[in-house]
Amino acid sequence: MKLKTRIVISFFVIILEPLICASVAFWAFSQHQLNVMEEQYGIENASYDSLSNTAEVINSMTDDIAEELRETAKKDTKELENEDYLNRINGRLKEVHSYLLVREGNQIIYYGNENYSSELVKRLPPYASIEDENSEEAIDAQDNDGLYLGGTVQALVKQINFEKPDGTQGSVFIVSSILKTLPQLKALIKNMMISVVVILILTGLGLTWWIYRGVIAPLDKLRTATQKIKDGDLDFSITPEGVSEISDLCQDFEEMRQRLKETSEEKVQFDKESKELISNISHDLKTPITAIKGYVEGIMDGVANTPEKMDKYIHTIYNKANDMDRLINQLTFYTKMDTNRIPYTFNKISVTEFFNDCAEEIGMELESKGVEFNYSNYVGPEVLVIADAEQIKRVINNITSNSLKYMDSTRARRINLRVKDVGDFIQVEIEDNGKGISAKDLPNIFERFYRTDASRNSSKGGSGIGLSIVKKIMEDHGGKVWATSKENIGTVMYFVLRKYQEVYQ
Repeated sequence: MKLKTRIVISFFVIILEPLICASVAFWAFSQHQLNVMEEQYGIENASYDSLSNTAEVINSMTDDIAEELRETAKKDTKELENEDYLNRINGRLKEVHSYLLVREGNQIIYYGNENYSSELVKRLPPYASIEDENSEEAIDAQDNDGLYLGGTVQALVKQINFEKPDGTQGSVFIVSSILKTLPQLKALIKNMMISVVVILILTGLGLTWWIYRGVIAPLDKLRTATQKIKDGDLDFSITPEGVSEISDLCQDFEEMRQRLKETSEEKVQFDKESKELISNISHDLKTPITAIKGYVEGIMDGVANTPEKMDKYIHTIYNKANDMDRLINQLTFYTKMDTNRIPYTFNKISVTEFFNDCAEEIGMELESKGVEFNYSNYVGPEVLVIADAEQIKRVINNITSNSLKYMDSTRARRINLRVKDVGDFIQVEIEDNGKGISAKDLPNIFERFYRTDASRNSSKGGSGIGLSIVKKIMEDHGGKVWATSKENIGTVMYFVLRKYQEVYQ
């Protein structure tokens, strides 16, 4: 989910969710309080108006007391002058936010609330006309049931009229304040306030957790990962998570970490290879330099005191200088190969002419070293390839040099060069009868600085890059190189080049 979408959803949730939950809570609490009012006050079919209309409820709450006072007014008006009786009635009325006033003539003879309003007394209704319905007792009562006094009084008054035996008129007033809040309404308000607070807290916590999980937590992981990279620690991984934008950022960050790790590992490997190359080159340069120095000292000391010895010394110095020259050329080529700056010059080459010249040159060199050389060409004179003659010659020289290095000097040494026509390719095979290569080492011989036997090869010298150069040159020519070998029998190196085919239109 995108961050923008999450923010929009959060906006609507923080508005709608509290409203919906508060509405449900209000409905549940109000239904409960209405049921309580029906049971406690005897209000039938209580509605939401019952909660807001205090007058209606209070009027209902004082009905029983008003009925009792009517009965008393009919039977015994003296009780309406009895302070104990009136106090007992007034105590019951106080429980429902009401009180008694008793009037005889124009005087208030009893007041159940010391703080009653004088305005209230002025606005009390007058005596109603009394019809003598009970001539025997000459006692009657008539009332105004639920008279509302507005203005500044804000009271609900029930009037119960009576007449004493001496003919004096009186009234009992039940005065109820309609400004008092019902206990049920108070409970409803209290519950709703608590509910709203709880709903807002839960909504806030939920949205905070949702935003934290989608935004803050992934950013914390990115910050931790950045600190690790700063400290040089790249051995960790970041799992994309959170909103879409941050998930993409995590993915990009993970790819960057992997690239940094690969670059770091390549640098470590490059440094290792460079040190190994320097060590190998130093070893290889030291051997011919030592030989040249020894033969030059022999000439200077007069050891080469015959023309034959002098020729031998000079020839040896020349060969060692050539070895150094080849080594330096190989090192120069390696640096160009590592930066992909090998200077290729591709031309159409006659396979037969090229390999005949190579065989003649290699044969002379191998014969001077006491190595038997055989050359076979099975390709027609018309076959051409597109190649760099100098680099292909380097491939052949590197392979033969590698074969010579690991040949057993205790038996006759032999190298065979064969050139074959294999369809769209020409295949070159260079076979020796050396010590061979084990099956576990064979797949790795074209890697840089790989040695099948480090203890044995260190004495033989070699930079360890000859066959890797062969592989690089063949790949750049669109060909490939591989080898087969049997231990104590010999090795065969193969490489192929695509034939040149004329395109006719």
